[in-house]
Amino acid sequence: MIRIHPTLSTLPAVLLLTSWPLAGAQPTSAASPEETGLKIAKDANDRDKGFGNFTASQTMVLRNKQGRESRRQLRIKVLEIEDAGNKSLFVFDRPRSVKGTAFLIHVHKEKADDQWLYLPALKRVKRISSSNRSGSFMGSEFSYEDLGSQEVGKYTYKYLRDEACGKLQCTVVEQVPTAKRSAYRRQIVWRDKTELRVWKVAYYDRRNAHLKTLTFAKYKRHLDRFWRAGEMTMVNHLTGKSTVMLWSDYKFGTDLKEREFTRTGLKRVR
Repeated sequence: MIRIHPTLSTLPAVLLLTSWPLAGAQPTSAASPEETGLKIAKDANDRDKGFGNFTASQTMVLRNKQGRESRRQLRIKVLEIEDAGNKSLFVFDRPRSVKGTAFLIHVHKEKADDQWLYLPALKRVKRISSSNRSGSFMGSEFSYEDLGSQEVGKYTYKYLRDEACGKLQCTVVEQVPTAKRSAYRRQIVWRDKTELRVWKVAYYDRRNAHLKTLTFAKYKRHLDRFWRAGEMTMVNHLTGKSTVMLWSDYKFGTDLKEREFTRTGLKRVR
């Protein structure tokens, strides 16, 4: 399989996967499945450059196997760093039991991302190690790895087929993490062929069992260019649990400072 290192880094996974802008790569008979899969991923990655920064609000809905649910409210900030990895900050506001909890990601183009979690009850910043990134993020069905980067160079790719996804036609691409400590053996990604938005991702564990499925809905285009999903649903097929992320209040070009995205700054988050 083929690997490349992109010229610029991307968003965290759950943000990046919502963001493919206008029309992109189509499979060609002259290219191998690996070359075609790589081209689709690289084109989608390249087309999200230049957003600068944005903030958003999110409601996280956690559902157990019986359908009982709990909700969490949080704020998200993302800062694009040219020629380096982007920085993202998640801050929980409600309920009171998680208020003030903050999660910081520094994306890197080649090495593993840096991730820190601030726990206000302990007044302590905890570093999330590579060996712990398969763990649940704040009790959700999203893992810390799911919130990490989708750098093109951190996967190998293989185009599988075209198929209908709702009223759209999608490309289906297999991507395999290159990190030895990844919780996943492979991921299957469905993107529409006209605007390269991701509509579904199937996650397979190290034993190649279908562990989770992430689906996307309610896309909106911002600044006439950048697509963001309003709803993301992760279903865990092993436990029967699910988590829905409801996104709102996207604002681009806000007055974000790099000093807001530091490990020491986590303790001052309000």
